[in-house]
Amino acid sequence: MAGSNSGSFKERFAAGAGKFASSRFVRAVMDAGYSVISFSIIGAFFLILMVLPQAFPIPGFADFYANTLGRFANLFQVVYNSTMGILSLVFAGTFAYSYTNIYRQEEKLDMVPLNGLMMFLIAFFITVPQLVLKDGVVGFVEKISKSQNIIGGIEASAGGVTRLGSVGIFTGLVMAWLTVQIYRYTVKHNWRIKMPASVPAGVSNSFSSLIPGFCVAIVVTIINTVLVLSGTDIFKVLFIPFSFISNIADTWWGFLIIVFLIHFLWWFGIHGATIMSAFYTPIVLANMAENVKGASHFFAGDPMNSFVIIGGSGATLGMAIWLAFRARSSQLKEIGKVELVPAIFNINEPILFGLPIVYNVNLMIPFICAPLASGIVGYLAVSSHLVPKIIVQQPWPTPVGLSGFLATTSWQGAVLSIVCAIVAFLVWYPFIKHYDNVLLAKEKADASAK
Repeated sequence: MAGSNSGSFKERFAAGAGKFASSRFVRAVMDAGYSVISFSIIGAFFLILMVLPQAFPIPGFADFYANTLGRFANLFQVVYNSTMGILSLVFAGTFAYSYTNIYRQEEKLDMVPLNGLMMFLIAFFITVPQLVLKDGVVGFVEKISKSQNIIGGIEASAGGVTRLGSVGIFTGLVMAWLTVQIYRYTVKHNWRIKMPASVPAGVSNSFSSLIPGFCVAIVVTIINTVLVLSGTDIFKVLFIPFSFISNIADTWWGFLIIVFLIHFLWWFGIHGATIMSAFYTPIVLANMAENVKGASHFFAGDPMNSFVIIGGSGATLGMAIWLAFRARSSQLKEIGKVELVPAIFNINEPILFGLPIVYNVNLMIPFICAPLASGIVGYLAVSSHLVPKIIVQQPWPTPVGLSGFLATTSWQGAVLSIVCAIVAFLVWYPFIKHYDNVLLAKEKADASAK
């Protein structure tokens, strides 16, 4: 009976978590996260050009820089503002486009992804200006000081419009979700202007989005008005819960809980990284932007593939290499050969399901503890400033060493990435060695029985 209940729990848990991982919202968030990678790398390149004197404190170099590249520092700042400075637009805009497209394909609705994106922009920009109720009249906030410049309700600095950067990620995500849901509702209830078939598609699409666009604008304006009359706005309202979550995730114990949950879910055969990243992606992007401005967060950009799960979930790169060259059982050796190249690019499904690790009690401990160990090493190294903070979100398949270099734009980051991979393998070694001996004995017993 106990075994039956246990099996039933596993099935229900796996089904629920799997359903969430494959949900439309999570898939759209993942698409949005991928869209930011190229922007962050481009922005980081021009950021490096701006901070070369700080990166290379060589006597005389600062003067040389000031008379050469330094003359164009403001131009480099403009390019940076055009990438990382509009992070919320890129992230939430891609989410709105992808979310609309998913509904269009899976519910067979006549929704145009580009219209979803455009309507999101309407919704988001309604919330950007800072408004205040004064003497019964709603007006724009005006404030000019050394620390803050707000003109016509728009707060700006040398880094661009404040609320279009990392500050607006959470608000943008909420507005994008709301926009698509309103758009979906109006389409399902046929609230739109239909044009004759002879009208060009571009013209027809623009008119079909007219009523949904009005609905989005009206709903968001009502929400914004209620909040302004209450002495706040949606940015300030969302800042409280999300800053609380962000602060927890940025602690060493909060970070380790995230790593644990990723691998605990994976052991049940559920893509833990997909589920957890749906929650923490906005946080790491916001932290990365803050790092560029002087903050010092470890949980920024993509610390997982740089310093934690090197080789894939479970930090299996070192183990995959050992399997390919040192395993004695034919089963593990063949799996190692198949996994060797994918592991270099942080892909390890052959090991997860071929070894297997999923539902394998013998390998559950190292699968969870190896990334926890590498994560602790990475967290301590960056938090103690032995390694520079993360300011770039590198592509997740970036190989070990190069991933750490790109994330921190430093040789120290490259070394740390390799050290973390070694630490993870040291956790794996006694367990995989024992498992290899068990399988080898079984293979010999099977061979002798034939």
